[in-house]
Amino acid sequence: MTPQTATRLALRTTVIAASVLALAACQSARFGGGGPRPAVAASPGIVTATPLEPGIAAPTGVVESQPLAPPPLDGQIVATDQIVSDVPSSPQVAAIPAPTQAAPRASRTTFVGTWRASEPGGGSCRVTLSSTPSLDLYRASSSGCQNEDLSRVSAWDLRGDQVYLYRQGGAVAARLGASPGAMSGALSRSGAPVALSR
Repeated sequence: MTPQTATRLALRTTVIAASVLALAACQSARFGGGGPRPAVAASPGIVTATPLEPGIAAPTGVVESQPLAPPPLDGQIVATDQIVSDVPSSPQVAAIPAPTQAAPRASRTTFVGTWRASEPGGGSCRVTLSSTPSLDLYRASSSGCQNEDLSRVSAWDLRGDQVYLYRQGGAVAARLGASPGAMSGALSRSGAPVALSR
């Protein structure tokens, strides 16, 4: 056998062996073939390759597309707002208002002093609220009041935003919604309106 014939024979054997290996790889379990195939005996001097493991298939999915806007005609100017109209805008952030200063809470000292009381009958008199403690309340007095409840006021207290006037003996004479410059409410026994102002 000539050297050229031997080279051709080796080349043919290599091509056949590579084809057999390729077929064995294609008939793996992934493509419906049986289990592992028996190894093919290689001719002396030929290197055989191990069949490759099946790989991960590429994902298949539906590709969606949208038509593009037609290009502008020659000489036509496209407004910039039309170009960016399809671009999603960033969310608008609302302006946060500056915190408002809370009104100072009224204290008992806010109401200490002399007030002019408008009586239910149309007259007026004076009611003085003191800062001097009287048991668990504070002292109060009145002068010139015709109304029996107002004329007997002897104590007062602030509860929340309401001023309570008490008669001698501890009964509530009047309950008034209070602000630093004015108070208004009703007498407890008659329900008649009463107002105090500076």
